Amino acid sequence: MPEETLVHESDLELLGDRYQIMVFCRSDGRHFAKTRFGKDDIIINDGPSLAEALAKHEKLLPLAINSRKVMHDFRGNPKSGRNARS
Repeated sequence: MPEETLVHESDLELLGDRYQIMVFCRSDGRHFAKTRFGKDDIIINDGPSLAEALAKHEKLLPLAINSRKVMHDFRGNPKSGRNARS
């Protein structure tokens, strides 16, 4: 498993909640962005550069949040406001 170094950290506010984004660089030079929703619930997107991994992650994060909200609503557990941070 290649070594990873944290190279960027930011928060993104969506639908009234804040989500932490962490971008790592692998030893092979590729980057990946990660947001943790819960203990076993993480979204990860990769790219050849920090900028590309972050852009992809910021574009797909709203979709990931909305799909989780739909599942919560479907199961009868409406999402209550929370801060999603790792």
